[in-house]
Amino acid sequence: MNRLLGAVGLVLLLGTSLAFAYLNSGHRVTLRLGFITFYGIPLTVVVFGSVIVGMVVMLGAGIRSDLKVRRILRARLAEEDREERERFIDLSQQDLFPEGQRRE
Repeated sequence: MNRLLGAVGLVLLLGTSLAFAYLNSGHRVTLRLGFITFYGIPLTVVVFGSVIVGMVVMLGAGIRSDLKVRRILRARLAEEDREERERFIDLSQQDLFPEGQRRE
């Protein structure tokens, strides 16, 4: 069911994007970026370009926080593993331990 909803959502998004591009294909705008001005840029190029630039910016912003969270989780997992190894030593499995550690 989730795949069907995802496919329907993708088709709706694609259809909406195509309809927007078709209906606004004749509109031209002036794009002022502060240091340079572009005249006669199609509106669809500006809109879809803005969406892509926004996605790239969010990816760049998200990578830093994602790496920070991964580092914290990796340190926590290593600490829990170390604590688990210190807490639990099964001495009943005599063949796994050297002679000095056997309890009889």
